Amino acid sequence: MVPSAITLAAPALCAALVLDRIMGDPHSRYHPVALLGSFIAFWGKPGCYPASIQRVAGVLFWVMTVFLFCIPFILISLYAPWYLYLLFAPVLLKFCFAWRSLEEHSLAVVSALKEGMEKGRKKVSLLVSRDTAALDRDHILSAGYESMTENLNDSIIAPLFWFTILGLPGAAACRAINTMDAMLGYKDERERLGWFAARMDDIMNFIPARVTVLLLLVWFAVKGTLPKAWQVMQRDGHLRPGFNGGIIMGAMAGGTGTRFEKPGIYTIGDGDRTLDEAGADILSAVRAVTVMYAALACCTLFLWAVVINSIGI
Repeated sequence: MVPSAITLAAPALCAALVLDRIMGDPHSRYHPVALLGSFIAFWGKPGCYPASIQRVAGVLFWVMTVFLFCIPFILISLYAPWYLYLLFAPVLLKFCFAWRSLEEHSLAVVSALKEGMEKGRKKVSLLVSRDTAALDRDHILSAGYESMTENLNDSIIAPLFWFTILGLPGAAACRAINTMDAMLGYKDERERLGWFAARMDDIMNFIPARVTVLLLLVWFAVKGTLPKAWQVMQRDGHLRPGFNGGIIMGAMAGGTGTRFEKPGIYTIGDGDRTLDEAGADILSAVRAVTVMYAALACCTLFLWAVVINSIGI
């Protein structure tokens, strides 16, 4: 980050969090992330490329997508005077993470279940890639709360982490990378085209995922459930494919005493409590970790600004 952006980064982060809690994510096809998704959908059709060049095409379009999405974030960071940065940076940063929306989408599954299983299945199908047609009530709830837990990192902590390190362009790159992985990173006909997006998402989230786990463990230490959170994370964290999401889900399942299960794929946690009982604690943990990370990031950015200003850079 350039010096002026560093100085104003902490206030911009706080303002972005407040903005998110007030307005959430407007449902518009003109939302920057919706436009990003439309662009990825445009080029992300495996049938448009011979199989022999799909891997190369995936890399080239990945680079193009990240670059194009980051352009306005780079311009504001480098060239905006302080008053314009303070005006636009919170809005741009808010586009890169989804705290309120994450909660709303996951809790909508719980509300839908009150109206019947089919409505619950339909609602949760919007959050997860698994086949929801035959899911029972417990597995519908599991899918909803798994989405909230995993996206604690993907949709909140990771973008804020990269904002802390690289400013607005870092948050934008993280959002673009995660969106490409969400749309293309599957072991089906999209595997060749999306392989690079999937690998880069794993790399981009490696450190933030472990920061998320650390903060979860701190929270569960306060709540008195740290031993169980640590035990389940160590025992079950590797059961979910990938090396980032499983450890977060393990810590959450252990700390709240519940169980996440994707039929035929993994079971994480012991299930001492039902998800109906543990749901409020999962929501509290997501909020606590978000606030803890925001406080940590603001302190870091403030101290970094003091150092930069003191040495006259």
